[in-house]
Amino acid sequence: MRLAGLGLMYYDWTYILIMLPCFILSLICSASVKSNFSKYSKVNNSRGMTGAQAAQQVLNDHGVTGVRIEPVSGNLTDHFDPRTNVIRLSESVYNARTVSAVGVACHEAGHAVQHAEGYVPNKIRSAIVPVANIGSKLSWIVLVIGMLLPVQFNFVITIGIVLFSASVVFTLITLPVEFNASSRALKTIKSTGMLNESEYAGAKKVLSAAAMTYVAAAATSIMQLLRLILIFGNRRR
Repeated sequence: MRLAGLGLMYYDWTYILIMLPCFILSLICSASVKSNFSKYSKVNNSRGMTGAQAAQQVLNDHGVTGVRIEPVSGNLTDHFDPRTNVIRLSESVYNARTVSAVGVACHEAGHAVQHAEGYVPNKIRSAIVPVANIGSKLSWIVLVIGMLLPVQFNFVITIGIVLFSASVVFTLITLPVEFNASSRALKTIKSTGMLNESEYAGAKKVLSAAAMTYVAAAATSIMQLLRLILIFGNRRR
């Protein structure tokens, strides 16, 4: 990285050694999600159940009421909005009668169940969203300012690292939330017989691949934090 304005040459070896592997891991996980979702989007489930019906089944099975299920445009844009208590399912899930649709829909319904039951990690994640958003937006601005200032102002970089840490905490607390939602989904799929054995295995592959993207995101955040700490340590020396 060249800092021409300061008349300095700075080679950021940490990016290659630390961030490049994370970038590759993220690409692999993303490709796995798309591949598995596409594969099982071509396999219709034996009960002919749509994604919307599957999500409703999960809600019914857990006694959760007052949650709307709506279609949303896009691909893999499925999500649960706790602010409006709405499960939004993408075009390839809402009316689709595939194994992928059932798996994804049940996962999002799992988030709705978490919200209704007051699942603690989910409550923690919701509570730190504002802090994480502010931290992720301001951290890089503060860090750049800190790098431009004399070493006497290293505390500015420390503030930037602390701000970035908020987003790291968010990615970490997201892991149990996502894994638990998938676990709830798969348990309900099996207990209610939504999918037969081979279809269940397919849905599990789809959800497992999706879960790995969150693992990759957490690993990337942790490594980025480590990178910032290393850069700061080098600056102090």
